Amino acid sequence: MAQATFSVRMDETLKRQFDKLCSDFGMTASTAMNVFARAVVRERKIPFEIASPDSEITREKALQAFTALREQSAKNSPQGMSLEEINEEIRKTRSNEEDKG
Repeated sequence: MAQATFSVRMDETLKRQFDKLCSDFGMTASTAMNVFARAVVRERKIPFEIASPDSEITREKALQAFTALREQSAKNSPQGMSLEEINEEIRKTRSNEEDKG
């Protein structure tokens, strides 16, 4: 699949904090944005809240959170849809985005 660049402008301090938090989760900011975008497209809404109740996030806690998200995703996945039907939904969504953009 072809890759595209997505640029986001944000406050420098916020970016440093975001990069640090993503690193604490064991991923890059780019990976975090991809996780978020995939979930939004799949659920057609903001499907989850990413929160840090603790000031110190361990790798183990991050992996537990991702495991919980995977389990939730498996429960909410489109049942009875073929791969072709899922790809058609993605194509329609992309087509609508191009028409708007």
